[in-house]
This record gives sequence, structure tokens and C-alpha cells, in this order.
Amino acid sequence: MSSHPLVQLARETIELYIKTGKILSPPSNLTDEMKGRAGTFVSIKKYGELRGCIGTFSPTQSNIAAEVIQNAISAATRDPRFPSVTPEELDALNISVDVLTEPEKISSPDELDPKRYGVIVSKGWRKGLLLPDLEGVNTVEEQITIARRKAGILPEEEVELMRFKVIRYK
Repeated sequence: MSSHPLVQLARETIELYIKTGKILSPPSNLTDEMKGRAGTFVSIKKYGELRGCIGTFSPTQSNIAAEVIQNAISAATRDPRFPSVTPEELDALNISVDVLTEPEKISSPDELDPKRYGVIVSKGWRKGLLLPDLEGVNTVEEQITIARRKAGILPEEEVELMRFKVIRYK
């Protein structure tokens, strides 16, 4: 089964970086999904369990391919919740790539749906993001609580809410 070009790009990036320390260059022929600019998240799972997930809220690179390359390396080596991926683990990893739509400000949690929208909660400089359609996150309250926790925002603090959709490639 061949995976989507963005997932192949993330996998090749992780394998090259973990084995050699080198950073993959974006392909010279970008597919339509690799053009444009957007925030992306790279999620790594091993035997169904999260092994790393890092991304960008909004674009920081010249195109989506470069964004995925940067976030793939970060997910494999810089997620503070996990040690760096080792060469021995590479074959056991499942990788997915989420490309985010432009976040939109919302006035109430009623405008959220954890299966359809991701959420960004913010209070000043603190921001927490949670992707949509995650296993075990079934309510808007759970989604907001987890995003608050990631940002270090207390339950009683007022927050600004934004929502976004993703295109998820596996």
C-alpha cells in the first residue's frame, strides 16, 4: 500500500535524519498538496500509541513540503514527551500528516465539534492546540480542557477560541 506523497515525504525525512543527521531537501517537483503555505502537524505512532507529534499553527516555511520536513524532524526528535526516535524503531512507525486550514475566531464552544474541528485556546502569549478527530476525545469540553492544559492555562481563566479543519493524510 503506497502512502500519500506528504506521508512519504515525512517518512523519508525522519529516516534520513535519524540514520544520518542530514535534512532532506524538498522535492524539485512539488505535488499540488506540497505547494502553498499552511500550518502542518506530523504525528508518529508506534503500535497504535503516540510516539511524537509536533506542528505549526500557521506557516513558517516557504511551502507545505518544507513545513512537513521541519515538523517531521521535530516530531521524531524534539517532542518533550518522548525520547528521540531510534533507528531500530523506524520500521514500526506509522506516520500521518495534517494540513491545517486558516484558523477562525469563534465566539463560543457551541461552534466546535471535536470530530470536525481542531481548537486553539489562547490567553495572552500562551496557546494550546488540539487536532480534531483524535481517539478518546469525544466532547468539546474534553477538547478545550486538553488544549488549555497544553498551554498551561487554568480552568478559570478566560480564553480566546479559534477553530480550524485539517486534511489528514495517512
